[in-house]
Amino acid sequence: MVDNNGVAPGMSPVIPGWFSEFSPMWPGEAHSLKVDKVLFQGKSDYQDVLVFQSATYGKVLVLDGVIQLTERDECAYQEMITHLPLCSIENPKKVLVIGGGDGGVLREVSCHSSIEQIDICEIDAMVVDVSKRFFPNVAVGYEDSRVNLHIGDGVEFLKAVPQGTYDAVIVDSSDPIGPAEELFKKSFFELVAKALRPGGVVYTQAESLWLHLNIIEEIVSNCRQIFKGSVNYAWTSVPTYPSGVIGFMLCSTEGPVVDFRHPVTRVDVIGNNNKVKGPLKFYNAEIHSAAFCLPSFAERVLRPKLT
Repeated sequence: MVDNNGVAPGMSPVIPGWFSEFSPMWPGEAHSLKVDKVLFQGKSDYQDVLVFQSATYGKVLVLDGVIQLTERDECAYQEMITHLPLCSIENPKKVLVIGGGDGGVLREVSCHSSIEQIDICEIDAMVVDVSKRFFPNVAVGYEDSRVNLHIGDGVEFLKAVPQGTYDAVIVDSSDPIGPAEELFKKSFFELVAKALRPGGVVYTQAESLWLHLNIIEEIVSNCRQIFKGSVNYAWTSVPTYPSGVIGFMLCSTEGPVVDFRHPVTRVDVIGNNNKVKGPLKFYNAEIHSAAFCLPSFAERVLRPKLT
C-alpha cells in the first residue's frame, strides 16, 4: 500500500519519497534514504516487513521501521558477525544461528570447510521468504546442504538442545524491543552456554557504543556471570545502522582457551575459493584484530569487565 505521495505507510511524512528510521532506541535522530520504489510491504505474525529500492544502497530490508540490511553494506555486518567467532576457534563443526532469517550469516558460515551442520532458528517465516525473493545474493546461504531451517522461537529451540551440542552459536537479532527482546536476557545466555561444548563460542549483536553504552554494560555484566572462558566486545562500521556502527559480544565457555583478538583461521584466504560466495568484501585478519580496539570513553566503562 502506498499513499498519494508515493510513500509507504510508516515512512517519514516530512520528506515524501524518503524512508526515515525513527525509534525510541535512538531518540532525537533519524537516518534517511531516498526511495526509488517500494517493492514489498506486509505484516507477519510478529512484525511489519518492508522492502524498497533505494537510490544509493540498493534494495533495503526493514523490520518494524528499522533497517536490517542493504545490498551495499550488508557485507560489513554479515562477515563480521560470522567470521570473528568462527575464525577464533579451530575447525568448528556444528553451528547454530538464532535469527538471521535473511540467510546472510548462513552464507558466511558456509565459507568454513570444517563445518558439518548449520542449524538456524528464525521466528518469522515471512523474513525468510522475502529474503529469498528480493535478496538472492544474501539468501543463497539457504542453498547449502548443511543448513537445517527451523521456524520458531529461539528460546524454546535452545531449551530442547542437548548440552554441549554446538561449537558456536551466532545470535543475529534485531534490537531488544519486540520479537528480539528475549534474546538479550540473562536467562537466554544461560541456555546458550548450556548448548555450547567446552571452549565453544557465542557471538551476539550488541548495539552501538555511541547510543547504548548502558545496555552494553548490562549485557557484559550478565555474560561475565555466565561464561567462564573469555568475554569480549568488538564493533564494526555499517553506514545504514544507527550511529553508523554496531557492536558484538563474544563469549566462550570454560574449556580450551579462546583468544578472540587473534584469529586462528584465515577465512579471507578461504573465501577467495568459496564457490557459494566468492572473495570476502569486508573481513580480513587485520580488521579482525582491530575490531576489539575500543574508543577511550567505552574502554573506561567496559574494559574492567572484559577478559
